Amino acid sequence: MASTNTIITFDNVSFTFGFDKKIIEEANFSVREGMKIALMGQNGAGKTTIFKLITKKITPTSGVVSVGTGLTVATAHQVIEPSAKTLTLLEYFGQYLETEPHQLKRKISAALQVVNLESSYDKVIGSFSGGQQARLLLAAALIQNPDLLLLDEPTNNLDYMGIYHLTEFLMNYKKSCIVISHDTEFLNAFTQGVLYLDNFTKKVEQYAGDYYDVIAEISARIEKENRQNARLAKEIQENKDKANFFAHKGGKMRNVAKKMWEKIDEYESEKVDVRKEDRTIRPFTIPAQHLADLTLTISAYTIIQDHQLVTKPANILIGKGIHLQIIGPNGIGKTTLIEALATGQAAGTSLTPGVRIGYYRQDFSTLNYDDTVQQSLSRALQHSDGNFTDENMRAVASGFLITKDLMRTEVGNLSEGQKGLLSLARLVLQKPGLLILDEPTNHINFRHLPIIAAALNDYQGAMILVSHVADFVAQIRIDQVLDLEK
Repeated sequence: MASTNTIITFDNVSFTFGFDKKIIEEANFSVREGMKIALMGQNGAGKTTIFKLITKKITPTSGVVSVGTGLTVATAHQVIEPSAKTLTLLEYFGQYLETEPHQLKRKISAALQVVNLESSYDKVIGSFSGGQQARLLLAAALIQNPDLLLLDEPTNNLDYMGIYHLTEFLMNYKKSCIVISHDTEFLNAFTQGVLYLDNFTKKVEQYAGDYYDVIAEISARIEKENRQNARLAKEIQENKDKANFFAHKGGKMRNVAKKMWEKIDEYESEKVDVRKEDRTIRPFTIPAQHLADLTLTISAYTIIQDHQLVTKPANILIGKGIHLQIIGPNGIGKTTLIEALATGQAAGTSLTPGVRIGYYRQDFSTLNYDDTVQQSLSRALQHSDGNFTDENMRAVASGFLITKDLMRTEVGNLSEGQKGLLSLARLVLQKPGLLILDEPTNHINFRHLPIIAAALNDYQGAMILVSHVADFVAQIRIDQVLDLEK
């Protein structure tokens, strides 16, 4: 049960990025001690900006962010910074806690136990799998023992057991927590309220209950607003008909018509702007490269078993139109395997020459962060068959909610969700013969997922998919499964 002590207050807080990009407009909300809150909204709406305002990494353009006196705050970010990937485990955690080495090791062990992860202290961060790095991000926040825990997409890259352990931990967590996530089932297991950042009004709306309660409340409000506007529209039209009739009569009837026009103006002022919902991406198709032949054979693959590299024999043949799913727990080597396949460095495999590979990496490292979005899309066109024009490129970008303003934005300044949508747009432009996808649901608004699943289901080329999201995979045709654990 949350206490009545308020620990965070936003009082008419606005934040503008650059000269004219409004992110938040007059936000008013509060968080009480012990509350577990979901922070939701469209990709790129500004959720991470709210975290940065709470932690004082940025200051509001106007308004006041009040943080309780002495309140300690720790953030589990979406991804580990590239500069941290060369650190050992001991060095990485040492950034967050200044203490004696033996005490640090003891606290690291306790934090790793909470996130269900084992490791030696000298292991390099970059050698952990994506799912293991997600657990390290949470452990780095927990080791600080904060009063307020901020989690930014904590389920990304986690396997089923990882999500289970995280959910169980948060259900029993006694302190305050704000979580950004697009995983509604995960959020509804432990949150007691929702902060919803409206991408159109830039306002922050605060609700009690879980996300399903929010959807029901918003739907009821939209229905009420539509009914009110329909009633007013009927009254307006009836008064217009009468006003026109009396106006043509002349004389004193014109005064009657004038009063009716005044009534019409009154009705017009009572009409409300019906709430707009977050836009979803448009349905899309990933065109497949035209090939006479496409064959990928996998006769062996390497996994990590009991901290050792183990090579296993296989007999897998993937041709055009075949969809293969690779499954296994965090840390077994899924990402390593498909990266080797994507770069042509996988021992025990062969691929028909000339096949164009479209590779969606979970960490977006195939993107050049210094490019503008337009340059990134243009580079994808250069690796296509040349049938797309700049006009086609802009149309594809628009379908993935990449606006004219975003086209001029550097890739590194995009939100993680926007990087994901950009990566999908690039795949459309590339027209790959072999599509390789590593956790394509990470960071993506859940409203987009059925549309992405439909595109992958209909893809006519060969496809290799890694995803821990069962509901997403269930919507996609899977012809073969490679279980690395068996």
